[in-house]
This record gives sequence, structure tokens and C-alpha cells, in this order.
Amino acid sequence: QVQLVESGGGLVQAGGSLRLSCTVSGRTFSNLIMGWFRQAPGKEREFVAAIMWNAGMTYYTDSEKGRFTISRDNAKSTVFLQMNSLKSEDTAVYYCAAGYGVLPRSPKSYNYWGQGTQVTVSS
Repeated sequence: QVQLVESGGGLVQAGGSLRLSCTVSGRTFSNLIMGWFRQAPGKEREFVAAIMWNAGMTYYTDSEKGRFTISRDNAKSTVFLQMNSLKSEDTAVYYCAAGYGVLPRSPKSYNYWGQGTQVTVSS
């Protein structure tokens, strides 16, 4: 069983920055994919970014690439999502996810989900 604990959400003005954290425990990190997804009110959950824990390969959507950065700290078993130049359309609940699938952008690759953290960007 994998446990995920998220933190770092909050209220920020447009153009500002936030860093989300997700601490992982409970299972081996070998072949683990860590991802961030988000869900805005009335919308489906969508992929934001992912990282392969061992190889460090990262994945983004075109809209977040250059603004968001996913990274990991092996010693702290923590994955980060640094979000810069935030826009009002980034407002959503952000979820950390972990899994062993082969498609980092698909929710089906993830077996474990955090509780979510609210990010609100005011314009």
C-alpha cells in the first residue's frame, strides 16, 4: 500500500507561484511513476505532470510546459510541483498520484491517489 500526503495549496494572485509537495511512503520506488492531476469544478480530472521516480524522466502537457516543473527528492521521498506564472484557469483541486503503469499521462497508470489540495488563483 502506498500513502500519499499532499501539501502546499492555497490562494495566490495571477502571475504568482506555488509549490505543491507530495510525500510518499509504503512501497518500493522502483518503477514508480508519480503524477499530478487537477480537477476544476464541473470538469474532468486532467493530467498536469509526471516523473519516473528512478529515471527522472518528466512529462508535461503543452499548456504547463515552461510554467510548471515536477521534481523529486529521493532522500525525503517527496515529489514537488513548482507552479509559476499562475493563471486563473489553473484554479483546481490538485491530486498527487502514484502507480506502476506505462502511460504517465493516463489516470489508468496510477493506483494510488492523494486527498487533493486546493489551488485558487485570483485574477
